[in-house]
Amino acid sequence: MREHLDAAELNMMKTIEVVSKDFASLRAGRAAPALLDKITVDYYGAPTPINQLATVSVPEARLLVIQPWDKSAIGEIERAILKSDLGITPASDGNIIRLVVPQLTEERRRELVKYLKRKGEEGKVAIRNIRRDTLEQLKIMKDGGGFSEDDLRRGQDEVQKLTDRYVKEIDRIVTAKEKEVMEI
Repeated sequence: MREHLDAAELNMMKTIEVVSKDFASLRAGRAAPALLDKITVDYYGAPTPINQLATVSVPEARLLVIQPWDKSAIGEIERAILKSDLGITPASDGNIIRLVVPQLTEERRRELVKYLKRKGEEGKVAIRNIRRDTLEQLKIMKDGGGFSEDDLRRGQDEVQKLTDRYVKEIDRIVTAKEKEVMEI
């Protein structure tokens, strides 16, 4: 039974990591290198993340500077940024690329909050699915004579406690990011 509970907790932690990583790449009016995490550049025929082609720095609160190690990649990096859903136009001087992160409008902030809540709900559904699968595994073990009804009940209680804890963690992450997005 312990291995099923440990596996469930590990999967729930992975779900939290996925939600957190997804939120990190969300633009909240401030420049952050994580904004570029989902963007890949066609570099010599291979899709390559920008952070593997260049140094990304944040010299000012609303400015990202991308300094490619290979100057010939500047055009490809610019094209990848333009194709992305980032909504920022890159400015290049031939050596570095500057991305000025614009202030978010109130309407865009509200859209981002809706997106955050939807992604948070998807994370909660994933956690509840892990709970359901774990409970099914425990019932199968009990039916197979692996342990008693009391052991099953204890296992169910423990799975529910894990579920509650990780659902609260997702709520906390969503609330924190929502506060950051709505901050002017």
